[in-house]
Amino acid sequence: MTAAAENTDLRWMDRALELAAQACAGGEVPVGSVIVRDGVEVGAGYNMPIARADPTAHAEVVALRRAAAGAGNYRLTGATVYVTMEPCSMCVGALVHARVDRVVFGAPDPKSGALGSVIDLNASGLNNHRLKVAGGVRAAESAALLQSFFRERRRRRECLARPDDPASGSELPLS
Repeated sequence: MTAAAENTDLRWMDRALELAAQACAGGEVPVGSVIVRDGVEVGAGYNMPIARADPTAHAEVVALRRAAAGAGNYRLTGATVYVTMEPCSMCVGALVHARVDRVVFGAPDPKSGALGSVIDLNASGLNNHRLKVAGGVRAAESAALLQSFFRERRRRRECLARPDDPASGSELPLS
């Protein structure tokens, strides 16, 4: 990869990290995504399944919907998707159907990553379109944001749990 291409990836991943921070501020898992075509942002989004009460409102899908609406076409050939966390199987399917050219992601997802961490849907040979994939771009920053979010979420849950609440799992003996 050329230095110019690497700088471009870093710049757009910084934008995706800004979007992830917006998700975090809204109480959503901090994942952000930006879609770029011909050097121009054509769609952007961040996780919104809680706010929208929509299990499909992942960052990539929100960005794809905006980009497709702007293009007036669900096919986004020639586009690159930048996302702070490795896409899940639903999102990989959407990216393939949109005919996105390239996916650049930050942190791997060891629980549901579908571009190599858990499964590699791109390498399966089952799809009629193959994505170009680059992982690990701004991985440390992406992972740190996710870890911070979940650490705070666990801390809040622990603070809210009462020792006498059976739902908290920390019932004290009555001796």
